[in-house]
Amino acid sequence: MTSRYEMVIYWSNDDNSFVVEVPELPGCMADGQTYAEAVANAEVVIKEWIKTARELGRPIPEPRGKLAYA
Repeated sequence: MTSRYEMVIYWSNDDNSFVVEVPELPGCMADGQTYAEAVANAEVVIKEWIKTARELGRPIPEPRGKLAYA
């Protein structure tokens, strides 16, 4: 799966890993020891976030692509 959601990826010295935040999906974050691993983990978490939202009957935001506040 390749998501169309915007991902913010950065290195965290505190966690000693790459961190991925998905701003359009509240609370959706992942990490990994490499950039590629962090992105792959984020793809999994995005899929799980959407699945859980569906199960709970919550709205799923449409991907906007480019961040509105960037």
